Amino acid sequence: MTIEHVDAACLDLTRNLRRRGAIVLAVFALVWALAGGSGTPAALPIGVVAALVSAGAVVLAFRGTAGPVTRTVRLPEKWNRGVGLVNAAELVAVFAVIAASNASGRPELIPIGIALVVGLHFFPLARLFDQGQYTWTAALLTAVALAGLAALAAGASAETVRAVVGLGAALVLWGSSFHVALRG
Repeated sequence: MTIEHVDAACLDLTRNLRRRGAIVLAVFALVWALAGGSGTPAALPIGVVAALVSAGAVVLAFRGTAGPVTRTVRLPEKWNRGVGLVNAAELVAVFAVIAASNASGRPELIPIGIALVVGLHFFPLARLFDQGQYTWTAALLTAVALAGLAALAAGASAETVRAVVGLGAALVLWGSSFHVALRG
């Protein structure tokens, strides 16, 4: 293999990972926005705006990652195995949050717990994908979960907590999606 071939393959991998990352972030932002808007009088307008913002993020993921790559990713050995393990652990933790919240009669804790799990899973992903901005995604999603917990502790309804957490998580994920698409 020539250096040009290796460099081209590295550039392609970098573009593909960033494009996929931006799209996955946009899709999950949409899910969080729909969950956050559900149960509010503005559910329909929130859903429409969320769909438009996510569609814009997906379009940008294709256009933004097509430009010149300013920094190629440096993936650790067996990075894809690590990503699989992190995502599997996240899935198990999400189901554990749902089961524990329902078993304890506190289903209003579900969005808080899931946001915390999702936030925490971005810490190792930042290293595995060589995407440092995932660290601030992790920190902001964790802060969103804590804001939901604070709202619940202050006596907010389950719908309000779901709106705070869902819409807050959506904003964080959209911000991450746009950043990955535009800045790498």
